[in-house]
Amino acid sequence: MRMRQRRKEKKLTQIQLSERSDVSLGSLKRFERTGEISLSSLIKISYALGCEEDFDALFSKKGYTSIQEVIDEQL
Repeated sequence: MRMRQRRKEKKLTQIQLSERSDVSLGSLKRFERTGEISLSSLIKISYALGCEEDFDALFSKKGYTSIQEVIDEQL
């Protein structure tokens, strides 16, 4: 899982990340094991790991491939 890799790149233990993110150790372990976590905990972990900019890509503006797509969206 990518979050575990990022945590290890930052040389953080699960306990340290749990403390920095204010997410329970149990939730953090479950996330690394199953991928399940609440959105608020995911955001807290992302900030603690310095990955908050990754959320910007989730709702980024649509890229247009033609001027016609822009016109069609305006209608």
